[in-house]
Amino acid sequence: MSILELKGVEAGYGRGPNILNGVDLTVEEGQVQCIIGPNGAGKSTLLKAISGLLRPRAGEIRYQGQQISGLRPDQILKQGVCFVPQEKSLFPDMSVHENLRMGGYVLNNNTETERRITEVYDRFPILAEKRRHAAKTLSGGQQQMLVMGRTLVLRPAIIMLDEPSLGLAPKIVDQVFEIVRYFRESGMTMLIVEQNARKGLENADWGCVLDLGKNHFDGPADTILDDPRIQELYLGTRKKEKAS
Repeated sequence: MSILELKGVEAGYGRGPNILNGVDLTVEEGQVQCIIGPNGAGKSTLLKAISGLLRPRAGEIRYQGQQISGLRPDQILKQGVCFVPQEKSLFPDMSVHENLRMGGYVLNNNTETERRITEVYDRFPILAEKRRHAAKTLSGGQQQMLVMGRTLVLRPAIIMLDEPSLGLAPKIVDQVFEIVRYFRESGMTMLIVEQNARKGLENADWGCVLDLGKNHFDGPADTILDDPRIQELYLGTRKKEKAS
């Protein structure tokens, strides 16, 4: 069953040209879908359009069958669509616990918020250890963990991650994708934009290649990983040609 559908979505910034040029996308419930493509393909713009941060110029965005394009970001968030941007959207001078509480702001239920925070601490013990520490004192990987933990407090129906490994050391990237795998094994629906195409596809069920604001093609993630064109263009590898 599809939870998110985009049809012919066009979007851009200000009076500039379209960045998205008629994107079609379907995300199934419980599916992890990874969007890859070159810089400037419109990957991050797509997530902003879905989350309400950018109003589409044309097309439809439907969540659980209901039109959401044109709604405010807070209205879309309350419906269960959570966008985690590239920039770590933490409150640096607030404690770990205070940042997690902000994740439950829309719940309007302190008891339930604290219960969900306890579950986050159970999943990420290092956050429990540092609950009174300011977010800015955490390592890069711990900050990303805090961002993900705050998302768990909200318990969205769909999580959209924009470049979760951007700027992180390889060891920290592995930790981030451990969290992604945890989300996936928990049955969460996820839409991931990832510059590390191999890592993204290895942790996804479905892949979509975006180029020049349009769908280039899509399919099962493992199929895209094995496609020679993708290997050469986006994965930095190229299958050896058979000797004649």
